[in-house]
Amino acid sequence: MSNIYNFLRKVYQDLREETKINNLFVPIILVLLTIPLNYAYNSVSVCVFSGITLLTFKKDKASLQKRLLPLMLLYVLMVISITWSWDVDKSAASIVKELPLFAIPFCFFIYKPFTKAQVNKILRYYSFGMVCFAIFYLIRATIRFITHHDYKFFFYHGLVTEDLNAIHVSIFMAMACFYFIDKKNKSIVEIAFIILLSAIIFMLASKNAMVIFLMLVFIYFFFYAKISNKIRYGSIIGIVTLLVSFSFVKQIRERFLVEINTNITENTLASGAVMNTSIRQAWTNESFTENNFFPGAAFRVYQVRIFLEMIHEDSIFFTGYGLNASHIKIEEKARQYKIHPGYATYNFHNQYIQNFAELGIFGLLLLLILLYLNTQKAFSTKNFVHIAFAILMIMLFLTESFLWRQRGVIYFAVLYCLFNANGQIKANEKTI
Repeated sequence: MSNIYNFLRKVYQDLREETKINNLFVPIILVLLTIPLNYAYNSVSVCVFSGITLLTFKKDKASLQKRLLPLMLLYVLMVISITWSWDVDKSAASIVKELPLFAIPFCFFIYKPFTKAQVNKILRYYSFGMVCFAIFYLIRATIRFITHHDYKFFFYHGLVTEDLNAIHVSIFMAMACFYFIDKKNKSIVEIAFIILLSAIIFMLASKNAMVIFLMLVFIYFFFYAKISNKIRYGSIIGIVTLLVSFSFVKQIRERFLVEINTNITENTLASGAVMNTSIRQAWTNESFTENNFFPGAAFRVYQVRIFLEMIHEDSIFFTGYGLNASHIKIEEKARQYKIHPGYATYNFHNQYIQNFAELGIFGLLLLLILLYLNTQKAFSTKNFVHIAFAILMIMLFLTESFLWRQRGVIYFAVLYCLFNANGQIKANEKTI
């Protein structure tokens, strides 16, 4: 008990000291740590962060942050898109959800930047917070398993809610895991955290997240880890062993097998009278039936297909349909191809296409500029945690409209600003 008390006292003292340097230190941590919670908590934390910024603003603290401008310009374009939107009501309603794209970088504009050490500490508190969430998810899953005797509560949306989204939580956990992986002089507890977070990422069973996570781990150990070859290869063997062990878990194995099987043999049975749709069928079939099930890859190919048709059929190259207004055409295409009406409720699940379809070519260009600036800064500083964030976002945007979700837009805006505003972490800086 005394150890816990001493630990909490040190945390309190550290937070108090860092707040004296920058009043936004605790609020920005709260913004990050409330992202996996109910939307209301995260919204309140963003309001507190913005409110403290405005109340403590001093003119001499303001500085031009050129790398943050594209974020704000993207939001301005979203607002302007209301004037040509195909669904003005939905576009106007989405403006509030997307406001952090403007508000968060604006706060970084008018307030003094965090020091390099503070950015590192913010990531540290965030990473410890994700460990706490991981432990909570496991405890909750165990209780549900004891009650219902069903292993589904340990995997995918059974482990976290569908609204929270297993794919997005995988990204949250991966960033925390890379913080601990990149940390020098790891303690036994921190090594345990790496194992825990890695396990959670695999239990969430997001194919895209798992592949990117493993790719980044290998990149780190081969190119960035300053360790002996013995430790390097030992770590890689440990990771491969973990991967192989998870391949024996039915719930994880089946999520990969369904993608493979549907592209080797067409019209495979999903369940009952429902038939899987292959990638080739998703791209070429002139019509489907409500019994056609689209696995992840096939559905995204179908979405690319209908987007290209929309570009050809409607004059949206420069303007798009307006923020959150492409659903009108998605629903129309669903009726045209006679697929199950449930698929008509999904957006493009691709941030690049989402930007292009709703904000036109300029919306896509602003997104690409953001990703270029973020990636260029990451590799120029050789900060692996930043590199991991840059690559995770580039790859995630291929399969998710991350910035069209409240949690996604806040998460991206905060980490983008932390890494790209003046005062970001430099390479090889000692970890605190």
